Amino acid sequence: MHPHYPHHGHIDGDIVIIGFGSVGRGLLPLIERHFTYDLKRLHVIEPSGEHASFLAQRGIHHLQVALTPDNYRAVLAPLLGPGGFCVHVSVDTASLALMRLARECGALYIDTVVEPWAGFYFDFTQPASARTNYALREAVRAEARTRPGGPTAVNCCGANPGLVSWLLKEALLRLAADLGRPQAAVPAQRADWASLMRRLGVKGVHIAERDTQSAAEARPLGTFVNTWSVDGFLAEAFQPAELGWGTHERWFPPGAQRHAEGCRAAIYLDTPGLLTKAHTWTPAGGPQYGFLVTHHEAIAIADYYTVGDAVQPEYRPTCHYAYHPCDAAVLSLHETLGSGRVQERTKILGEHEILWGADDLGVLLYGHARNALWYGSRLTIAQARELAPYQNATGLQVTSAVLAGMAWALANPRAGIVETDEMDHEFCLRVQRPYLGSIEAHYTAWTPIATRWAQFQEEIDDADPWQFKNVLAT
Repeated sequence: MHPHYPHHGHIDGDIVIIGFGSVGRGLLPLIERHFTYDLKRLHVIEPSGEHASFLAQRGIHHLQVALTPDNYRAVLAPLLGPGGFCVHVSVDTASLALMRLARECGALYIDTVVEPWAGFYFDFTQPASARTNYALREAVRAEARTRPGGPTAVNCCGANPGLVSWLLKEALLRLAADLGRPQAAVPAQRADWASLMRRLGVKGVHIAERDTQSAAEARPLGTFVNTWSVDGFLAEAFQPAELGWGTHERWFPPGAQRHAEGCRAAIYLDTPGLLTKAHTWTPAGGPQYGFLVTHHEAIAIADYYTVGDAVQPEYRPTCHYAYHPCDAAVLSLHETLGSGRVQERTKILGEHEILWGADDLGVLLYGHARNALWYGSRLTIAQARELAPYQNATGLQVTSAVLAGMAWALANPRAGIVETDEMDHEFCLRVQRPYLGSIEAHYTAWTPIATRWAQFQEEIDDADPWQFKNVLAT
């Protein structure tokens, strides 16, 4: 731990970091700054040798191996034990399998997404419902119900899912105060939070993000460029578009499907996220298109804030991601769609390649008496470079959330399997806030029908601007 940074806990056992891409590499200095541990018990597992010399120079044990269903127990079991921490920030490595093993061994666990084994996202022999985040989440929630308590496993704790759930609670308290209904005490239980959202008249939530980071050089043809994992982005972009489905909705999208089992909080569309666009709003872009890419938090938030029966709830907010990635990633997606194949070359823009820009990541609470409130992190590349090495603004919003989740797990080591909605948002934001740039609240009078082109004939619902019918871009 660095003496100039707050100490967030001591890790007694082995730390096993699975994956060392942009997130793993960016997380390492935050672990070094804020935790105490035995360096000889820090391990990085990843299949490439790209960072072998980087890790060797720091005295970090490197296992160059790809985890598979056949070998993960043999590789991990000798390293995991009581007092240890399994940090899963890889792709194509099943979260549920690793979570089970870590808890069996008595170790703490954290991941940023419910990741499946390789091939899951692109197995088009399976029905669309089986390839959804809803299905992945339900498997983890079933595990939490079947094996309650025990070593803490923090599930889906990155920027989004993760940080946005903590920002949402802070945004609700801000909205309550601004509407003249301040809370005597911060809600303590899930039902209290759901009741508060309902009383405030919130119809739904966009996870509204705009990434304006740009490199000095133009994107080369034949290369997929992004500010975070290309594999991760493409995987979710090819999944069916999913959203939490609110009780205020009067129109059901043609081709959409409900789920017959589970929490029933979400639906999925018959189009993938990379072909599904939504009207949304951010401080950087104002009114904008966002890709309605499936994300865990769209389902988890709609579920967490449900009032009443799951099948016929009294209240539930609509919730979905509305993501405008960096311009280079948008062009890369267009090239992918036009060519009918994923580019062979990929590139993640490093912090020193980016010339300017920021990542605005927040929650847009809409439909209430003040119309819409965007509340979130506005982090520039210049700030990210000053705050921590090895990551751009997008990466730092993710890695600092992992840091917060690890700190919370160390403070609550027997909480069982938890999602970020179930964690103490004040604790987590206190840890993460120094890395988030400016946390801002912006009210806007914009609605999804305010900026439509008159030249295009669209069927919209004038009676309620915040119907999903109006949000979905046709």
